[in-house]
Amino acid sequence: MTIADPQLTQLNSPPAQAGEDRAMTIRDHLRDAIVDRRLAPGTKLSEAEVGTLFDVSRTVVRAALQALAFEGLVKSERNRGAFVANPSPEEARQVFDSRRLIEPGIARAAAGRLSPSDIATFRKQLIEESRLLAERGSLARRAEIRASGDFHLLLASVAGNVILHRFMEELVARSSLVIALYGNSGASSCGHNEHADILAALESSDGERAAQLLVTHINHIEADLDLRQNTGLPLREALSR
Repeated sequence: MTIADPQLTQLNSPPAQAGEDRAMTIRDHLRDAIVDRRLAPGTKLSEAEVGTLFDVSRTVVRAALQALAFEGLVKSERNRGAFVANPSPEEARQVFDSRRLIEPGIARAAAGRLSPSDIATFRKQLIEESRLLAERGSLARRAEIRASGDFHLLLASVAGNVILHRFMEELVARSSLVIALYGNSGASSCGHNEHADILAALESSDGERAAQLLVTHINHIEADLDLRQNTGLPLREALSR
């Protein structure tokens, strides 16, 4: 069944732009399926099958897969094709090492820029996290992981550095894959409470405390990893959900 999406049928766009838009839409669909772990690490991403699902050429699919490869979510192997990334324990450690280097600086920058509107957005995010913590099941767990990552992306957005925000988008996507793959509990209630503490420090303009709390928070997330692997869904089923 072809997946319908308004962005895939922009008839007024120039051919090159339309192809790029379609590639980015496919990238977003695949990224969501990977981060939500509907597509398991190691799953082969057939250009022909993806092209059929989205009713696009293999050239467009290839552009989408290249974008995901740049983000570290897909790996291309010569003469074999593209596969969902299967991060090793060492790669997982490197992701969190990178976050420990980058996020304290983001917290310090955000502490001096937080507006009442930003605080309201953060509080709304925390309410959503609380709601998800009360739910059970694999879908709720995936939503928890996504919501937890969204908190960190909000922080990067408030910091006002576009380049760092792009780095964080990649790191959060990789972290979400690692957490879904190796985590014992996903976004735990402990992690949610730590988000509230970080926000409290930001509200008091205490960037140093927010930075310290972030490092502790990242340490706790990493400590929850147990390196176990599970299987996911076939490509067609994963993209139809």
